[in-house]
Amino acid sequence: MKKQDIIFIICFILFFLPFFVSDTVFEIYKQFNLEHGMIMSFIKFAILATLGESIGLRIRNGVYNQKGFGLIPRAIVWGVLGLTIKLAFVIFATGTPKFLAYLGFTDAVEAMKGSFSGIKLLVAFSISATMNLIYAPVMMTLHKITDTHIINNGGTVSGFFTKIKFGEIMVNMDWSVQWNFVFKKTIPFFWIPAHTITFLLPPQYQVLFAAILGIILGVLLAIASLRSAK
Repeated sequence: MKKQDIIFIICFILFFLPFFVSDTVFEIYKQFNLEHGMIMSFIKFAILATLGESIGLRIRNGVYNQKGFGLIPRAIVWGVLGLTIKLAFVIFATGTPKFLAYLGFTDAVEAMKGSFSGIKLLVAFSISATMNLIYAPVMMTLHKITDTHIINNGGTVSGFFTKIKFGEIMVNMDWSVQWNFVFKKTIPFFWIPAHTITFLLPPQYQVLFAAILGIILGVLLAIASLRSAK
């Protein structure tokens, strides 16, 4: 373990420690999260998912940050994506049980309000599956586009706010990796099971858990980038 890893771990612990050792800090967090869910979604993903990308960079290049990486632009992107993720959570967690009820599973809506059961597990899986099959590919593709835009503009904040060349970036994307790894492997084998667990949790913890999973997402996308470079 190198010095930079020790510093990284210490900073990570110091940042999150107050939430575990202080009831006051944790209660403030819970209250703010309850009253300002969208703002907290932005903050959680901006911090945790960007952290995941930094860890991915460490795995790939041996450093947590470097010139051209664009740490701040990436945090901005993840914050905005966090807003869309919260939006997706509300839409699919509300709509999927109602659709199941429409199909004849009349207990679907009530099952999500009760304790753990086989029906609740089935509904949580259905919410996760519909969200990850409909929303996730769009989000992942948008993230890849913005990631490429950040790199193409040297990772600078000013460069990030220039016009994004969507068509050009999409034409030059490695769709083989995007489909065969990001979509075909991570969605069914990781994200659908992981978010099934997410939707079994109380609503106030779902976005936080998803943001923690964002750390893993950042690492997975970094691995995808490595595969694309080969």
